[in-house]
Amino acid sequence: MRIIFVRHGEPDYAHDCLTPIGRLQAEAAAKRLEREGIQEIYASPMGRAQETASFTAERLGLPIRTLEFMHEISWGGPDTPENGHPWTLSDWMISREDFDFYACDWREHPYYANNVAVQYLDAISSQFDALLLTKGYRHEGTRFFCETEEEKNIAVFSHGGSGACVLSHLLALPFPYVCTVLPYEFTSVIILEFPVVPGEYVHPRIELFNDAAHIRDVSSGLVFQKEADPEV
Repeated sequence: MRIIFVRHGEPDYAHDCLTPIGRLQAEAAAKRLEREGIQEIYASPMGRAQETASFTAERLGLPIRTLEFMHEISWGGPDTPENGHPWTLSDWMISREDFDFYACDWREHPYYANNVAVQYLDAISSQFDALLLTKGYRHEGTRFFCETEEEKNIAVFSHGGSGACVLSHLLALPFPYVCTVLPYEFTSVIILEFPVVPGEYVHPRIELFNDAAHIRDVSSGLVFQKEADPEV
C-alpha cells in the first residue's frame, strides 16, 4: 500500500480557501498525481484542503472522502513562548538548545508540556491508526502487522500540522523533530510505502518526500502557518 500525502495549496487562511496561486498549484498537483494510480482520495474537512483535493478528484473521477480528524492542528498553552507555534519552538530546541530528542522526553519540555498541539498529535495518531486498520495494517509499537493481500494507492490531502503529526507517528520520530527537519511546501507530494506481506510485521518506507517540482513556476516557497485556526 502507498499513502500519498499532499499539503494544500497556497491558502487564504482568513477565508479557508485557496488563493489564485493556490488553485494553480492544486491544478499542477492534480496533473502530477495522475500517474500515481490513486484509487481513493481523502481530505481534511477544511476548505483549503477540500479545494486542493477537488482538482485531483475531478481529474481522476473519484469522490473525496472526508477525514474529520485531519483538520489543521491548534497550538498554545500557559507560559508557552511564540504562542506555542510548533515549528518555531522546535527549531529553537535544535538550534538554540541542542536538545537531544532521543535522550530526553520532549513532551516534558516547557514548550510542549502544556501545549495543546500535543493533544492534537495524540488524537490524530490514534484515528489514523484506526484508518490503517481498515486497510489491513495494525499498528503495534513501531511496526505494523499486515493483514491484507491488497495493494492500494490512497491520497490524503491535509495540512502542515496534521501531516506532521501523522508522519511523526508512522515513522516513530519525535513530533518537534519532524516539524524542524521534515518540512514541506504547498501541494508537495510525500509517499510512504507499506509492504504487502500478509501475516508479517512491516514498517513504512519513505518513497518520496517534498516533491514540489510540479509547482516550480508557481511556488511561494516553504511557508508555515503562523496563527492557529479556531479549534474545531
